Amino acid sequence: MACAVAEENGGENGRTEEEDDGEELIKEAPRARSPEDQSKRKVDSRITKLRRRISQGLRLSFAKDDEEVFAEKPNVKQNSPAVRTNIFSESDIETCTETKKPVVRRTVSDTVGGRLRKISSFLSDSRRHSDEFTSGEFESTSSQPLSPSYGRLESYQKLEPLGEGSYATVFKGICTANRKVVALKEIRLQEEEGAPFTAIREASLLKQLKQANIVRLHDIIHTKDTLMFVFEFIDTDLNSYLERYPRGVCPNNAKIFIFQLLRGLAYIHQRKILHRDIKPQNLLISEKGELKLADFGLARAKSVPSRTYSNEVVTLWYRPPDVLLGSKDYTTSLDIWAAGCIFVEMITGVALFPGLKDHIDQLNKIWQVLGTPTNETWPGVTKLAEYNIDTFLEYPPQRLGYVVPRLLGIDGAEKLASLMIQLDPKLRVTAKNAIHNSYFSDFPKEVYTISEEDSIFTVSGIEYQKEPS
Repeated sequence: MACAVAEENGGENGRTEEEDDGEELIKEAPRARSPEDQSKRKVDSRITKLRRRISQGLRLSFAKDDEEVFAEKPNVKQNSPAVRTNIFSESDIETCTETKKPVVRRTVSDTVGGRLRKISSFLSDSRRHSDEFTSGEFESTSSQPLSPSYGRLESYQKLEPLGEGSYATVFKGICTANRKVVALKEIRLQEEEGAPFTAIREASLLKQLKQANIVRLHDIIHTKDTLMFVFEFIDTDLNSYLERYPRGVCPNNAKIFIFQLLRGLAYIHQRKILHRDIKPQNLLISEKGELKLADFGLARAKSVPSRTYSNEVVTLWYRPPDVLLGSKDYTTSLDIWAAGCIFVEMITGVALFPGLKDHIDQLNKIWQVLGTPTNETWPGVTKLAEYNIDTFLEYPPQRLGYVVPRLLGIDGAEKLASLMIQLDPKLRVTAKNAIHNSYFSDFPKEVYTISEEDSIFTVSGIEYQKEPS
C-alpha cells in the first residue's frame, strides 16, 4: 500500500501534516554560505527530528509512568495485568512497511525527505492516539510492569553480547529497577538513513501482537546513535537447541514445539500478518519449553490476498518452491512451508532440504523428495518467472515417510508434515486447521480454549520433557 499523498490526507489547502512539518524543518535550518551546505543542514535537521519522532512515536504505547497509569484506574490492582486497546491499525503498519524497491540514485535530501513522509504518517497516527492510550491501562507481560522509567537508557544495563546482525547487536541485559533479565536489541542508526525500515516494521507489529508464542517488546530507548528495543529474555533458540541434540528432539517435545509454532502463526495470520522469515534461529525456546516467534524485521501486514511482495525472503533451506521460482503473490502458505520443514528437522535433527549452492540447487533438493512439478501436478507453475525445465532434473514424487522413516514411527506426524509441505501453495494446510490435526488428538481440549496470552503449559497434561543425553 502506498503512503498517503496530499490529495488524500491534506487539510483545507490540500497539504499534509508531513509537508507542513517538512516546511517547518526547512525554515528552522540555519542559512548556509552555499546551496550545498544549506541542503546538508536541512537534511541534518530533518534526520535529528525524525529520529526523535521515531522513538517518541513508537513509545506512545508504553506507560509514561506506572503510578500515573494506575492512579487513573483506582479499581485496578497494581499487581494484576491490565488490558488496553491496540492503537495501531492495519493501515498504520502498511504505511511504514513498504517493500524495498530497487536501488535508485537520489540526492540525500530526496532520500531522507521520502522516508520522512513515510514514517511521519505512521508517527502522526501514533500522536493522535496518545491521549486515548494514556487514559487507558498498561499491559505488561508479567504481574508487574517491567520498569517505572520507560524509554530511559539508565533503566537497563548490558551484561554480555548474544549475537550480531547486519544492522543490530543483541545483548543480554538487566532492568535496574526490578532486576529482571531482558534482551537488548541495539540498532545502529545510519547518518543519512535514520532508523532501518526493518526496525520500524518490527516495532510497529510487535506492539500490537500480544500472544504467548510471540516474543514481547517491553520498551524502546532512543539515543543519538542507536535505537534500542527491550525484549523479554528467552534462554535459547531452536537452532542452538538442535545443535545440542543432533539426533533430533524427543517426540513429546517436538509435538509441543510445533503446536506452539502453529499457534503463534495462526494468531498472526488471523490478523493478516506474514512473518516471512521462519527459521530455527528466529524461534526462541525457554527452559520451560515455551516457544516464541521472534525477529519480525521481515514481517508484513497483508491486507489483500493478491498483494505483490519481495521474493527475497526466508533463509534458503526454509524457502518454499513458489518463492524460489520467483512468485511474489504469496500468502500465509509461505510461513506454513517453513514450519513444515522445521517440524521434520526437529524430529530427525537434520534439515529436510539443505541446499548448498543457489536457488536452483535448493529446488532440485525439493524435487528429489516431492517430484519435479508440471502444470498437471501444480497448475500454473510453468508461468512462474524462474521456472525453466532445462535447469531442473526430473524426479518422481515420493512418500514423505519413505524419505524420512522416523515420521512413520510417530502417529500422525507424516500426515501433518505432508499437509504443510505441499508444492502448490494453495494445497498447504492453514495454521488454524493444522493445530486441530489428529496429530494433536492426545492434547487436552483446554489448549484450544485458553486465552491467547496464556501459555499451553497452564493446561494440565502439557509437560515439557528433559531431552535424553
